[in-house]
Amino acid sequence: MFYRSINKELNAWAKRTDRKPLMLRGARQVGKTTAVKVFSQQFKQFLYFNLDLPDDRKIFDKDQSFDELLKAVFFYKNASISVKKTLLFIDEIQSSPMALKMLRYFYELAPELYVVAAGSMLETILATDKNISIPVGRVEYLIMRPVSFAEFVAASNEKNSTDILAEIPLPGYAHNKLLKLFHTYSLIGGMPEVVKKYTETQDLNALNRIYDSILASYTGDIEKYAQREGIARVIRFIVQNAFKDAGSRIKLDGYGNSGYKYREVNEAFTILEKALLLNRIWPSVETTVPIKTVHNKAPKLQLLDTGLVNHFSGLKQEIFGTDDISSVYKGKIAEHIIGQELLTISSSVLFNLNFWLREKPQSNAEVDFVYEYKGLAIPIEVKSGATGKLRSLHLFVDMAPHSFAVRFYNNELQINEAKTIAGKKFHLLNLPYYLAGNIEQYIEWFIKEVS
Repeated sequence: MFYRSINKELNAWAKRTDRKPLMLRGARQVGKTTAVKVFSQQFKQFLYFNLDLPDDRKIFDKDQSFDELLKAVFFYKNASISVKKTLLFIDEIQSSPMALKMLRYFYELAPELYVVAAGSMLETILATDKNISIPVGRVEYLIMRPVSFAEFVAASNEKNSTDILAEIPLPGYAHNKLLKLFHTYSLIGGMPEVVKKYTETQDLNALNRIYDSILASYTGDIEKYAQREGIARVIRFIVQNAFKDAGSRIKLDGYGNSGYKYREVNEAFTILEKALLLNRIWPSVETTVPIKTVHNKAPKLQLLDTGLVNHFSGLKQEIFGTDDISSVYKGKIAEHIIGQELLTISSSVLFNLNFWLREKPQSNAEVDFVYEYKGLAIPIEVKSGATGKLRSLHLFVDMAPHSFAVRFYNNELQINEAKTIAGKKFHLLNLPYYLAGNIEQYIEWFIKEVS
């Protein structure tokens, strides 16, 4: 077990007097159960039910009143119903429609009980099984993602590095060590079992079996809940091909040179998104907020974890042998790992990423990400090299009502005063890759520094 930032949010939830039962969402094997078990240590009683287990599921599936269920839950776990600080964790809740239905009564009739539920395939099942529904307005949500770089550093017992990552601005002497750690993180990714194995053994070859096992479990889960064989075939095809398209724009109609039509490919991608195994990052044409998503143009593909991408795309050797990940796979791996880090910033179900696009005859422009910060749409590029080569970034700045931009690259933290090709002055915050998870704090610091 190692520290996960989601525990800070779990603690904040527990302190609220108006809390509702909490639904912890996330792909299988991102560490939800472990995080809740760590969280449970502050409670006097911890009642754990895994509804994939028939005996646990029977407690919830009986036709009974809520009062009877509540008594049964405590009786089955040999616990006292009179103990005030009790955490009830219902894992794999999608296995019992009745358990989902009962969540509303925990909120209404037992508000003193701390209730957390989790379900890896929850959204996919809700979309296909009309008998299952979540009580709207009586449940709140958090999303849990793979291990972030900061969590990886902590898991590696790098206490000094953990402490210095929190310093703003970061001192230059820390750069080389943190960059080396980030290079390892970019190589192995953030799946908890992979991180645990690597930090224990430092053996990259020992990770291969874990990657294969993770993908097999995902494929089995998704196909189990794809009710039609036709859509299961499309899902299998996407899973086999998507890793090679990570960080790239994709065309849904005929995806991967297949004969599959837009409608069935879109449905399959939607199932994979609801299972939180991937994100389609859609473009925006805005340089102001709100950042409006455009769905009639090709999205970029963001997979759950860059370590899985590297393993199944055969890129591990290339990454291992490079000094700068932006030189690998035309910069797509660097962009992908930055996207993965940016997604860890928020556990809200409403949080998403966009990239910026301008498509005109003979003058296309594309900025890797556009990030909303306090009323500003901030352009973000992931690219090494001279500032003068950031042509798409320049075009965005020319069109934006502000003069701030961010670039992630291989070198040390610095701020540049620059001019666009059209002559507009702007300030560029150059951040080393490993600071992506701290982008909000650095943008705040950056704007104060140049204002």
